[in-house]
Amino acid sequence: MESARGGAPVDKAVDFANYFCTYSYLYHQKDMLSDRVRMDAYHSAVFKNKRHFQGKTVLDVGTGSGILAIWSAQAGAKKVYAVEATNMARHARSLASANGVSHIVEVIEGSIEDVSIPEKVDVIISEWMGYFLVRESMFDSVIYARDRWLKPSGLMYPSHARMWFAPIKTKLVEQKNQEYQKSLADWSYFAQELNEAYGVDMSTLTMPYHEEQKKYYLQTSLWSNLYPGQVIGDPVVVKEIDCSNATLQDIAAVKSRFSFTLSGSDRLCGFAGWFDVHFRGNASNPADKEVELTTSPSDTDTTHWGQQVFLLQPPLVIEDGDVVQGSIEITRSKDNHRLMDVKITHELRSSGEQFYPATVCNFFIE
Repeated sequence: MESARGGAPVDKAVDFANYFCTYSYLYHQKDMLSDRVRMDAYHSAVFKNKRHFQGKTVLDVGTGSGILAIWSAQAGAKKVYAVEATNMARHARSLASANGVSHIVEVIEGSIEDVSIPEKVDVIISEWMGYFLVRESMFDSVIYARDRWLKPSGLMYPSHARMWFAPIKTKLVEQKNQEYQKSLADWSYFAQELNEAYGVDMSTLTMPYHEEQKKYYLQTSLWSNLYPGQVIGDPVVVKEIDCSNATLQDIAAVKSRFSFTLSGSDRLCGFAGWFDVHFRGNASNPADKEVELTTSPSDTDTTHWGQQVFLLQPPLVIEDGDVVQGSIEITRSKDNHRLMDVKITHELRSSGEQFYPATVCNFFIE
């Protein structure tokens, strides 16, 4: 198996232990199946576009519990290949049987890169999206499946995706900074106690510990369900993906510039990222009913993806009409291609007397 990270090989055993094994538990599947926004979007996309499925051959990449494969069969597919890398495959097989579609749904256990499908398919359906869309890098596998088994006229479900980015205000800044300071104080107390009790000087490890805790508390992006009122500038799209023709190189990194006019006299506490996907069919065979799945901040329609929050330490005091501009760069972690490194460069142009020079902040989506 290769990643989009320059074609570097991926250790399959390590990848399974770090990633796939999580999806082999029913409690994790339950979390996703309980996400009403997610479920409603996929259900509507399939059943409001039955024409795309009736009498067709479908490939479900990463079927999990098998729900998308079952819906595809119920919508009229003549054959569904449901590929699942974990032993969740046995539950998917059982569920297909219990719902009377086992003669249509064939569950194949194994990673998509290793299994064999006996024919080209008309539709590839998959729920491949991770936090801020790109975490988990599962779209790599969808691209592989598309290039190997999708007919030239075939359809991708979803067909398009976008990554959004916006400035925010939040009280999480103080919370995470307090937790960070407490962790440093705990180390100081621990080191003193160890020295007094056992005569071991731990001071040489103090700096590495501080760096470790800084990454964990201050530089690792946070999962949050934000409210629209916490967004203090119009969101911008930092990446658009056409699932029909995107390449591994296209998704290996995200690089984009941004500029926000800030609203209100408040604080710029950081930035947030989220995504949406669309089910549009393609140009020659458009959807009868286009469906959108969005993970944007909401008062009511929250998702298990939430939003990824990147906090500024310290936050910046702003006035209404101030402008923050800069760039965001997302690349894959060198240690784990399913995790992301994020570099945000920002500069605040204040209409008042405050001056903030350009600042580079490094974050991690883990």
